[in-house]
Amino acid sequence: MQVPLYQAKAEFFRMLGHPVRIRVLELLQDGPMPVRDLLAEIQIEPSSLSQQLAVLRRSGIVVSVRDGGTVTYALAGGDVAELLRAARRILTELLAGQSELLAELRQADTGRQGPTARV
Repeated sequence: MQVPLYQAKAEFFRMLGHPVRIRVLELLQDGPMPVRDLLAEIQIEPSSLSQQLAVLRRSGIVVSVRDGGTVTYALAGGDVAELLRAARRILTELLAGQSELLAELRQADTGRQGPTARV
């Protein structure tokens, strides 16, 4: 039985729904990295990083290559980097809207308090 597209998309976004996985993908945008470099950048327990890398690898979003004792990870395709850039643009717009709303709320609150309301 085939999974509906909307369900597959939800599972994809759930797979992305961990801060360490997002950070790994951000770091890999600049090119392949050995696990030791990922560990130095992310600063978590090796077993935790290994677990998150396994999730990304099983999903097919990253690939790994072993060269002797070194395992290097890379993005499986350029679309992942574009997705992260799109997420950054969306978040920037959302946060800009929130800061504008906050400024409006502060302005409205200041206007209602009047000069004698402050203690």
